[in-house]
This record gives sequence, structure tokens and C-alpha cells, in this order.
Amino acid sequence: MKLGDLSVGYLISLRLALEDSGQDPWPLFQRYRITPDMLAEPQARISIPRFMRLGNAAIRLTGNPALGLRMGQLSQPSHLGLAGMAAQCAPTLRQALETLTRFERLSSQNYRGHSTFAAPAHRFYSISPYNAFNFFVVDSALSSRAHLAWQLTGAQARLREVHVEFAPPPYADDYEALFGCPVHFEQAENQLIWDSASLELPLVQSAATTHAHLIQLCEQQLAEQMRHRRLREKVEELISARLHRTLPTLEQVAAQLGTAPWTLRRRLLQEDQIRFQDIIDQTRRDLAVSYIRDTELALGEIAFLLGFSSPAAFQRAFRRWTGQPPGQFRRSELRADP
Repeated sequence: MKLGDLSVGYLISLRLALEDSGQDPWPLFQRYRITPDMLAEPQARISIPRFMRLGNAAIRLTGNPALGLRMGQLSQPSHLGLAGMAAQCAPTLRQALETLTRFERLSSQNYRGHSTFAAPAHRFYSISPYNAFNFFVVDSALSSRAHLAWQLTGAQARLREVHVEFAPPPYADDYEALFGCPVHFEQAENQLIWDSASLELPLVQSAATTHAHLIQLCEQQLAEQMRHRRLREKVEELISARLHRTLPTLEQVAAQLGTAPWTLRRRLLQEDQIRFQDIIDQTRRDLAVSYIRDTELALGEIAFLLGFSSPAAFQRAFRRWTGQPPGQFRRSELRADP
């Protein structure tokens, strides 16, 4: 179990942003085990925690806390793989955004949630609470989605407003200068709200037959990806998305999978030799280790995200899982970090 991973295509705009800042990206990339060969591999992925640490290191290197916004300005449809190319050929901006959302899993797998598009709002899911490790993730995601829409429509698309979940950062003025519309912080969701007429704009590289062909290829890839996912993985994803609200029950997860609770229990034992309650415990353990190791979240925030009644209950569970209190574990991992 993990927070998720991304296609290495997401690193291209980070490399360009570093070069744009006058920095050689490769010494930093090599510290995080990113090589030119890896960037050329069709199915190569990078974990979300490593991406967050790499972005945080890039911000420290450049001294630019708004580096994520610059990354978005340098993004291209091709950085999003097959789904990006399919979106580029769509008839309208609405269909392009629907394509990017529908096939997001081909390039980005976040076990806590995914983007959605419900016209006119294009929403981006990010792990919260926020800290220095994930501000730039939201910045780059919103900026790249806006920039791609402007690219695809020949700069004709217009945003009505932008919503950001976290409080205004020190570089808050950069947002309205970039997006060209009101930007509201401390909102319920990260989202771009488009002018409705802009969604019907034709794309400058629209090609209906190519779009249809690429959609077929995306569907094939997504079906293949889902076919190889074990039942346990599907259950883990549903559990992890609900932990911050309440511990999900067997009945709730079975309903989401469209099966009976007793059928789900039997299949887990047959296919994966595991009980539902064991999956909950292991999911919480693995997410806890990832949050402690890969973020700067406070222990109280982690306890909330994992559905514990109190920080003390979380600390007891973490010591049982790892043999160490979470603070000691974090310090030892920091000493081992690149």
C-alpha cells in the first residue's frame, strides 16, 4: 500500500522549470534516483512522496516558492502521455477536459482520490493538510491544467475563478497574475472554474478521427491496468479514501464494489488469503509510515487522516507496527534521506 505514483512525464516540466531558473536539473535528479534513461521509459513511475520531496528540494535550490506555478506554464499535452495527446485532438475544450479526467489513472494513481470534471469546474484532488511538500503539487496541477486549456484553444479559453484549499502563501499575488481571474484561498476544493462558453470552443489541433482512435487506445490501456489489479488493491483504494472521515465497514466497501459483504469476505480469503479487518490495519500502517517518512505533517494531522480517535491512540498503534515511536522513526528516516 502506498500514497500513489505518477508517470515520469510529470518530471519534464520540473526539469524545464529548473533550467528556466538557471539551474542544471541533473545533479538534483540524480540525488533522487532520476536518470535520463528512466525519463525515456514508457511505463516508468515515481512515487508521490518522492515527487513531493523532489519538488521541495527544487524550490530550495531555486529559492522560488512559486516554482510549481512556473512548472504549469511549461507543461505540454505530451507530458500527460496518451491521454494528453487524445485531449489535444478532441473537438472541444469540454471533451478535452473530460478525456484528461477519464483517463487520469493512466498517468497518475493517487490512492486518496482523483480529479473530477463537472462543467464548468475542473477539480484537482491533493493530499491534505498542506505543508511545504505539497503546495507545489497543487500549484503545478492547477497551473498546468489552465495552461493546457489555453494552448488547446489558442489562448481563447477564459477562467471565471480559481479556488485553492490552502491559505494564501507569501507569493499569493502571483496567482491572479497567472490565471487572469479572481483566486480564492481556503476553499473547500482545488478547482478551476471555466467560463461556460469557453468549454464549447473548438481546439486548434482538433482531429475527430485521431481523437477517436486515441480514445480507443486509452480505453485498452485502462482496461489492461484495471484487469491486473487484485481485489485487495481495489479494497485498499476504497478504504484509504475514507479513512479521514470514519473507518469504513465491510458492508460499505462491498456496496461500492457492487457485491455482497459475504462474497467480498470469501473472495479476499480465497484470492489474497487476508481478512477485511487486516487490510484496514495494514493500510493504516503503510499510510502512517509514508506520512511520517515522506511529509512534515504533525502527528495530530496524521492521526486525523488515518481515522484515529486521538494522537495518543495513533502513537500507540505506530509503536506496535514499527517498534518505534513516530518521532524517533521520522528522525531516523530523515538521516537516511538523500
